[in-house]
Amino acid sequence: MSATTTGSPEVAEGRGTAERGSHVRFERVCLGYGRRTVLADVDLEASAGEILVVVGPSGCGKSTLLRGIAGLLPPRGGRITVDGSPVTRPGPDRAMVFQEDALLPWLDVRRNIEFPLAVKRLAKSDREALARHWIAQVGLAGFEDHLPRQLSGGMRQRVQLARALIGSPPTVLMDEPFGALDPTTRASMRRLLVEVWQKSSQTVLFVTHDVDEALALGDRVAVLGRHGVRELVPVPSPRTEGVAREQVREQILNALEPEKP
Repeated sequence: MSATTTGSPEVAEGRGTAERGSHVRFERVCLGYGRRTVLADVDLEASAGEILVVVGPSGCGKSTLLRGIAGLLPPRGGRITVDGSPVTRPGPDRAMVFQEDALLPWLDVRRNIEFPLAVKRLAKSDREALARHWIAQVGLAGFEDHLPRQLSGGMRQRVQLARALIGSPPTVLMDEPFGALDPTTRASMRRLLVEVWQKSSQTVLFVTHDVDEALALGDRVAVLGRHGVRELVPVPSPRTEGVAREQVREQILNALEPEKP
């Protein structure tokens, strides 16, 4: 949409055009840096519209996996596809949320959230309407004019989440985004993510080292190891405590036991 295009009724009311989540697939994928291979023969799928959580010990390649699907790291072998199309570069259909908020320090909350739409040259009125909607969604009403340095860590992550979602990308990639937050704020951000996801149809790939976080968020949990995916565990629904979830927790913890040489 050009900068002179008039807004649609949906945008004028502050709602984006929802896109269905993408089907993401890794087929015997090898990823690495320089001469070092980090992941080999990874076979993994994320169904359209699900939250797939990836857990594993430090250094096992969780972030590398996300860099591959983001198009930031070309596979050495195998292929990564989104809805059947090979991933060859970054694209607007995949949004990334990092542990560090990566906000632009000279822009206020509203303009940080609007930034992806400004890059697309969306009409100013439409950008502002969508920004208002997402500011309300993530609980930042009243902080529109604040700069990142004036916000708490949790509030900055809310800005980053809104910025990632404002363009309605079919796939959202999240690399331990709540890892630096205190436990109370972290729990609040988990609830917020699930609430926002339930209103959309996006596919979420979420990386964490925290098993309880994985259970709080995931539809399925993939346990990653040196030789690819060690186990893929369905999580009982709804996302509440119970005997079945405790059994799944034990299953994931067992799969995280150190691998034999």
